[in-house]
Amino acid sequence: MSIVKIFSDSTSDLPQGWKDTYDIGIVPLYVVFEDATYKDGVDITPEEVYRRVAANGALPKTAAPSPADFMAAFEPVISSGGDIVYISLSSSLSSTYQNALLAAGEFPEGRVQVVDSETLCGGIALLVMKAARAAAKGQSAPQIASMLKECRSRVETEFVVDTLDYLYMGGRCSGMQNFIGSLLKIRPVLRLIDGAIVPVGRIRGKKEKAVEQMLQHALAHAGEMDKELLIVAHTLAEEDAKYLEKVLREQTEVSEIAVIRAGCVIGSHCGPATVGLMYMR
Repeated sequence: MSIVKIFSDSTSDLPQGWKDTYDIGIVPLYVVFEDATYKDGVDITPEEVYRRVAANGALPKTAAPSPADFMAAFEPVISSGGDIVYISLSSSLSSTYQNALLAAGEFPEGRVQVVDSETLCGGIALLVMKAARAAAKGQSAPQIASMLKECRSRVETEFVVDTLDYLYMGGRCSGMQNFIGSLLKIRPVLRLIDGAIVPVGRIRGKKEKAVEQMLQHALAHAGEMDKELLIVAHTLAEEDAKYLEKVLREQTEVSEIAVIRAGCVIGSHCGPATVGLMYMR
């Protein structure tokens, strides 16, 4: 039986320890400023992205890895006799999935299984860890891909954005919405539904109110949670993340609660001080 190597892209924001333990391959997306292009998580940090946005008043563009990028990452594994399962950022948000499919088509049929996560950040990480643990138990690439396609509809991803500025600069809300939202201190609560980001709440006042609403929504479904892993993700919102981790440890039966930092691509769309919860039903 062939060894199966799990791949994802940089928007999965996997902790280094998980990547090392399970030998998970990462194909980075790109962060593009006017003067230079950087590989997410390789050439630039989220802090540098936020600093440049604050100085210039403009967001970077983000770009998917090319089919050639994927081929370069996959080729050594295929040449050595291994098989691959690649788990992508939601195809509703990026061409990453399509480019991975194009690359997979350049290898013998079935050797590279490409799965659309239909989510982002920690939601992808949940699926990646399911896949990595299945591969460690000897499951085949087609078996793992089939399992992931069944699991992905059960991933819950919700997050609170601290400011509308990044959504405005990215064209996701109007200037008037940004002005009124800033004036009234409105904190958007966003959720991944069918692979797309959908606003599900606009909480006026302190950010803590929005974080609490997100937490209570998750706790209302605590009995349905997969007990293996829950993820708290954040962009420079460590205190919020620690609070969520503490309460979730106390009030759920999930065996592992991991706090992860979102990288440059995720951060460039939602901005600093964003915090989210990702779990599987």
